[in-house]
Amino acid sequence: MAEPPVPSLLGRVIDLDIGPVAQGGSCVARHDGRVVFVRHALPGERVRARITEDRHASYCRADAVEVLQPSPARVPPPCVHARPGGCGGCDWQHVAGPAQRELKAAVICDLFLRIAALDVTSLLGEVRELPGGLLGWRTRITYAADPSGRLGLHQHRSSEVELLETCPLGVPGVGDAAALRGDWPDCTGVEVSSAANGVAVLTHRPGPGRHARGRRPPDLVELAAGPPQLRYRLSGQDFTVRAGGFWQVHPHAAQAFADALLAATRPVAGETIVDLYAGAGALTAVLAEAVGVTGTVVGVESSAVAAADAANNLARLPWAEVRQARVGALTLAELGLAPDVVVLDPPRSGAGEQVMASLLGSGARTIGYVACDPAALARDVRVAIQAGWRLASLVAFDAFPMTHHVECVAALVPA
Repeated sequence: MAEPPVPSLLGRVIDLDIGPVAQGGSCVARHDGRVVFVRHALPGERVRARITEDRHASYCRADAVEVLQPSPARVPPPCVHARPGGCGGCDWQHVAGPAQRELKAAVICDLFLRIAALDVTSLLGEVRELPGGLLGWRTRITYAADPSGRLGLHQHRSSEVELLETCPLGVPGVGDAAALRGDWPDCTGVEVSSAANGVAVLTHRPGPGRHARGRRPPDLVELAAGPPQLRYRLSGQDFTVRAGGFWQVHPHAAQAFADALLAATRPVAGETIVDLYAGAGALTAVLAEAVGVTGTVVGVESSAVAAADAANNLARLPWAEVRQARVGALTLAELGLAPDVVVLDPPRSGAGEQVMASLLGSGARTIGYVACDPAALARDVRVAIQAGWRLASLVAFDAFPMTHHVECVAALVPA
């Protein structure tokens, strides 16, 4: 006879002993043989938790609604919206800064051990803090609009919008954006970005076409106020990016990543470098300065807008360029280059096996990798190890304080 279905725990309140941190801003607990991913908790605590999701036989999700035995690292959240059932933008507001970085280091080490069978504890060290503290660092926020056009941020794993008057993570003009006090009918959201030359406000409206696999078509994005081009500075160079284009959201992140990448790959005069997922050419320009006029740097970027920004940003560096193309397994062969160094800053999903295989067979002496998801980085490092390469360096930065997100810079070399 088939076993009777397990009764759903949804909505129940249970007491839990909290175990290690998990990827995604939760900690692991166990109840009746099942894993429970608990938000608003810390390792070593005992909490009273409400089950918020029970869809899988092996695990469920919960919020800690009462702390019975607190961790020494627990602090009062500075934002009233960082609570069970509230805003989903932050994961660790209840955790002191040093402990947040320890949690992120633990996640990175766990992911590399499980995915790549690689102990990176001694290689990684600590997650590095960026200047500026835990609040007031975010230069770009896309606020969600509720059905009436009021703005806020989504609740955790929900389409519901937590209405906000301010966001303490945002820099002046972003966290206290005037847009938060207005109504935005027919918008899915409003994006606010701050740069050296002002604050840009962009509206997001539903795009045309059909929904596919539960996802709506890409939004139509239009400039509502502020400069159409935003200006940034990196390594003594000025960069302009179309409003709505990509730039690191932490004011000190781009410089930290560029410095770490140069230290990891050590480019020298006259070398040839390929820069994949080049965006507006920020790293391309930094690498071009490193190899000098006798070197060559070629970036690849799929976005036509970003590639156009890169062309403008690289105009004073004629030995560097960004070509518009989709990064794929044949990218290097199509470029017709024999690179000394390959650099990549892929999307959250990572480069993938086919792209990694093409890079590993390129003859490059070093691959420099900037990663916004340590799990994707670990998967791509596993491919490299299987091909006879090794992880030569790994550093991590707390470029997203109060959240579970962490940025890594790694170097791979042939073993």
